Amino acid sequence: MFVPLLNCDMGESFGNYSLGLDSDVMPHVDCANIACGFHASDPHVMRRTVRLAVEHGVRIGAHPAYPDLMGFGRRSMACSPEEVEDLVLYQIGALSGICQAEGTGISYVKPHGALYNDMARDADLLRAVMRAVRSFDPNLPLMLMATADPEPSRRLAAELDVAIWFETFADRAYDANGHLVSRRLPGAVHHDQATIVAQAVSLARGEPLEASDGTLLKLPCDTLCVHGDNPESVAAVRAIREAFRELASA
Repeated sequence: MFVPLLNCDMGESFGNYSLGLDSDVMPHVDCANIACGFHASDPHVMRRTVRLAVEHGVRIGAHPAYPDLMGFGRRSMACSPEEVEDLVLYQIGALSGICQAEGTGISYVKPHGALYNDMARDADLLRAVMRAVRSFDPNLPLMLMATADPEPSRRLAAELDVAIWFETFADRAYDANGHLVSRRLPGAVHHDQATIVAQAVSLARGEPLEASDGTLLKLPCDTLCVHGDNPESVAAVRAIREAFRELASA
């Protein structure tokens, strides 16, 4: 059976500040979403993370964000669609240059944080991000949040001739529309490994999840986001990988 690709946000250290356990989680994922300097990372961290991905045969994705280093890209900004298009294109280009120096290239694009959430709700921002990706390389897939109604995103992607991958989350709660529950609300993030693995398996199988209001929610799932922020999350990634191996062999 089809098993979703595992992706993880990486390269989010900055200067003397170290974030994430990239070396521990990289061997267990398929795709590394590498920060491009606007919400996290710096040129040295970016190059080091690219080298790590190449070492483990992991696909490299650009992880562009709003220019919000202090807020880690989690704050919405009043950027016009034209500004969003250009800042996304700029960040893809920066990571691409480092990839070229390491004999590799970018395989997809996944926006980060508030930009990722805003474009799921604003068709003009989504169109701007799609234009940036298409302008850089029309063959690059764009990773989008899976929602209860994916058809508007599919129609826009078809109009602009951009490939899309729908992304789901194993460790986050969803509302009835298929949007992630705000981190400010209780229960928004799952911490129990058994719960995280069970949700990952349900998403991979195409089974419905229970939304925060109790309704059943079915989401398209091309790729599943996992996290490597601490030893517990790395252990959950390993458990999901093992569960997916069992699915693939069933």
